[in-house]
Amino acid sequence: MNHTIEKLNRVLSYVKNTFVGKDDVVDLLGISLLARENAFLYGPPGTAKSAIVRTLANTVKDGKNFEYLLTRFTEPNEIFGPFDIRKLKEGELLTNTNGMMPEASMVFLDEIFNANSAILNSLLMALNEKIFKRGKETKHLPALMFVGASNILPEDEALNALFDRFLIRINVDYVNPELLQQVLLAGRKLENNTDTEVPEILSDEIRELQDLCKTIDLRPVYEVYINTVISLRNTGIAISDRRAVKMQNLIAASALICGRNEAILSDLWVLKHIWDTEEQIEILEGIINRTIEKDAHPKSHPQSLHNKTPNPEEVMKDVKILVEKWDGGVLSFEEQNVIKDKLRYLQTRCDWIRNPEQKQYIQQEIENLWQKILQSI
Repeated sequence: MNHTIEKLNRVLSYVKNTFVGKDDVVDLLGISLLARENAFLYGPPGTAKSAIVRTLANTVKDGKNFEYLLTRFTEPNEIFGPFDIRKLKEGELLTNTNGMMPEASMVFLDEIFNANSAILNSLLMALNEKIFKRGKETKHLPALMFVGASNILPEDEALNALFDRFLIRINVDYVNPELLQQVLLAGRKLENNTDTEVPEILSDEIRELQDLCKTIDLRPVYEVYINTVISLRNTGIAISDRRAVKMQNLIAASALICGRNEAILSDLWVLKHIWDTEEQIEILEGIINRTIEKDAHPKSHPQSLHNKTPNPEEVMKDVKILVEKWDGGVLSFEEQNVIKDKLRYLQTRCDWIRNPEQKQYIQQEIENLWQKILQSI
């Protein structure tokens, strides 16, 4: 395996050991970093969103970090820097970016959807093209990755363009109660700054990997990838051509981080994390799991093999909700499709239920609902 990839994996392992139960979050940030794509963290306060990004950023030995909590009143100067007074006296309108976002290698913007119109356009260009433009100034940004975070999803249409700039969407929740003791111990250790050797990586080494990511051979998965994009679009998940092109970078990053120079079917696991709404999280998981479940490659990414064992009671409860909705009255074509998609997802989840009696009972209920759906056609 490439020596630099080993360094990055050591860094990610260190962050995962520091934040118990957040392996999926850290792995997805690693994918974003390799692909040089932006990541969005979604979850309630107190789920270590900021701390995880900060810890990862601190492992970049020579990097400059920029972290900011946005409010409705945040001004462009607070993000990009103030105008240079000395140059202003000479009649030049230039920005003093020292210590600000345009010079950072790792950028974290908390409560990103508080961005107001005054900074929105500059922010959109920075996120999309890695360019800072202000007046006559144009500066290419050294940012290795942008990470945004919020505990809400955008409701204002004006913010949809901003949300669209984050290719990976990561759902960050409280850890499983079974891991709580480990979380408490790890948190105590972190607060006490217990001496732990922190692995390091250079920003140029990350850039080298980002360039290497572009050379990964995606031909082995092209046909399945194209069919998956078409299938997701038919399901109602909006994937623009631009996003479809960029999503290839995520697949390549999954292959590279596993030490491979070509993609395999299970690398499509990253597509579980391109959702726009909470409802799409489950739908995507069901569709992508069905696509990759037959891949048993020994060098698959660990997250591709990770299917959360479902709670049978919760699955049954979700099935009953769908039955009630179907029996409840006239449904639009779109509403019918949503029910079908959720039912397919629950069918996939059912395969992972360990208790055979519970599994058989739920499968029968799902089959009964499918019969109703077929009879109505």
